[in-house]
Amino acid sequence: MLVLTQGDPASIAPEITAAVWQALRQSGPAFVYVGDPSLLERRVPVQTIRYLSDGADVFGHALPVLPLHLATPPAPGEPDRRNAASVLESIRLATELTLSGEASAMITNPISKEVVQGSGFRHPGHTSYLAELCQTPGDEVMLLAGPSLKVVPITVHVALRDAIAQLSTELIIRTARTVAAGLQRDFGLPHPRLAFAGLNPHAGEHGLMGHEEQEIILPAINTLRNEGLHVSGPLPPDTMFTPHARAQYDVALCMYHDQGLIPLKTLDMAEGVNVTLGLPIIRTSPDHGTAFDIAGQNKADPRSLAAAIRLAATLAANRRKNA
Repeated sequence: MLVLTQGDPASIAPEITAAVWQALRQSGPAFVYVGDPSLLERRVPVQTIRYLSDGADVFGHALPVLPLHLATPPAPGEPDRRNAASVLESIRLATELTLSGEASAMITNPISKEVVQGSGFRHPGHTSYLAELCQTPGDEVMLLAGPSLKVVPITVHVALRDAIAQLSTELIIRTARTVAAGLQRDFGLPHPRLAFAGLNPHAGEHGLMGHEEQEIILPAINTLRNEGLHVSGPLPPDTMFTPHARAQYDVALCMYHDQGLIPLKTLDMAEGVNVTLGLPIIRTSPDHGTAFDIAGQNKADPRSLAAAIRLAATLAANRRKNA
């Protein structure tokens, strides 16, 4: 059984959750929602359950819910810090259920970092919080997967000048090892092909436009190649996302956030999925945020959440097979 977190109650999370249940209730995969049932009751049939295992029998006719309670009724599009505790408790409980093996994987609805940070949340986002809950801080890696492309940003939610300062040979090596292991175990790729983007225009053009490729990226690539990994690069970032180039690798490792997420979201926004590698559990999420500007208007596209649920089920099956 899969578990889906509540997300921010004032966001598009309730409406896309309801839409995805409607789309999957006959075919599956089945999931249990961890959150306040009042967010969904006016949209779809809801049934509260006591045990996660009860969800399979309920899913075909109602959305099964492990109930939590909000501090105050939400207004769509108007985030409220009073509900931050419920948002975080949903994540914590879903993580606990997945760590225990009761759930095979967890999917997270979008949250507002501003809302939860106002309640003492110390993390830049879901990923590092999950690593803390799993007691594996520093091992987590964010992978974005779509039908056309998989990307990993080696530096993530930091300012661009800080991303460049953070970049190191050691960080690239550590990230690549986690990515390769995750692709082997969870994606069923026995010999994953990793392509590395350069940092500078034209991948530095042999030092004419920067030395990071020669001093930081190439030493990491050589180390990984000596370990037996299939690696290539550093590749010019402006050409490595063409259809021909994408056919030559399984995942692109990018030096900073937007270098990878711009092509991913351009190609696969509707079906892109965020996957956290390096955890003892499987976690996926849609590749979009809270979209407060359209919340409650039934304009939100649920396809990314549906893709995240389907991929979570696939990854869980692969992990069981490879255990």
